[in-house]
Amino acid sequence: MNPSADVARRLLEIKAVQLRPHDPFTWASGLLSPIYCDNRVALSYPVIRTFLKHALRERARAFEPFEAVAGVATAGIAPGVLLADLLELPFAYVRASAKDHGRRNRIEGALHPGQRVLVVEDLISTGGSCLSAVEALRDAGCTVVGVLAIFQYGFEKAKNAFQAQNVPFATLTDYPTLLHEALNTGYIDEQGHLILEQWRQNPDGWGALYA
Repeated sequence: MNPSADVARRLLEIKAVQLRPHDPFTWASGLLSPIYCDNRVALSYPVIRTFLKHALRERARAFEPFEAVAGVATAGIAPGVLLADLLELPFAYVRASAKDHGRRNRIEGALHPGQRVLVVEDLISTGGSCLSAVEALRDAGCTVVGVLAIFQYGFEKAKNAFQAQNVPFATLTDYPTLLHEALNTGYIDEQGHLILEQWRQNPDGWGALYA
């Protein structure tokens, strides 16, 4: 099994990713979706957690050299810490916005201008949170070598956004691989696979079918 398929299968096994083509989830944004991804679930499974830690390390080689790891708050903090610990590198995390008290930090940790930093995120949807963190790090004088995440939906909007900001990115697995594994293991049938493919092509309009 290739590494991407192995990651996808394990995420499905522990229900870090759930697929409900006939009973969609409602995201916080209000968007109806046949998929819900919460890779934080993996933290509760030591074997899977260790597997993902080493998978992140292998994928991170493509971004070397870098001198520090920065997680995107909040879901990117845990995988970022796991990777930084394995590599024995400094770790920091980037808030969505600066605190309104104390030192009013947006970047928590000790990063320095000129450091080469790898940004770690849980998943990439539109890329907005990742790129906001990249901007904050660049404003602080850091050189961002790229973004590494566990999963991506593969939206064209995200691809274009990363290209526009000149930010390379990679993920351990992706939506097409996930659907392939789900179909092969009987998690979904052919009709469910079709519904899930249709959602990815038009996630904003797809929900109208269930309105």
